[in-house]
Amino acid sequence: MCCGPCSLYPLKELYQSEFNVIGYFHNPNIHPEEEFNKRVESVRKLASLMEQEVIIDDSYDVAPFFDGIKGTNKKEVPKEERCAHCYAIRFDKTAEKALEIGADAFTSSLLYSRYQDHEQILGAAEEASKNFGVEFFYEDFRPGWGEGIGLSREMGLYRQKYCGCVFSYIERNLHKKKGVSGKPTNKDI
Repeated sequence: MCCGPCSLYPLKELYQSEFNVIGYFHNPNIHPEEEFNKRVESVRKLASLMEQEVIIDDSYDVAPFFDGIKGTNKKEVPKEERCAHCYAIRFDKTAEKALEIGADAFTSSLLYSRYQDHEQILGAAEEASKNFGVEFFYEDFRPGWGEGIGLSREMGLYRQKYCGCVFSYIERNLHKKKGVSGKPTNKDI
């Protein structure tokens, strides 16, 4: 689970399947820590409202994200590279947790977002699946984008304004200052 709002529609869809769903939140590279805590609380609220079992890793440690990033500023680190690294870190932990709890498969709420790179997500998920011996279940949850936004508003879930890492935080604030349109807003995410 990347956050509460993006998890809502995938959970709803998975409930209608044959799966017994257990949520797992591991999202260590959210910046700043205050934002991370808001997202953890949003996942807790969603879990309570949906009576959903969720395992939450609420440890805040951005070091693994930066350890694998080359360069020191957003101009030196291509978005594709940093996102691929973020996906790999998160899917490795998710597949490891799935193996630990005896799950048959894992999936991701990242597959709900229109702003995430599905090919990169699939690559990272398939690699984690292979490394940990747990099947990756793919479903494109993007068709439920509008429905998920509406439901998250009805539930009063915290809705973030950027993907999460320090680079997306900087990009969002730069676009906000310049008044650039066409980027995701709080209404979109």
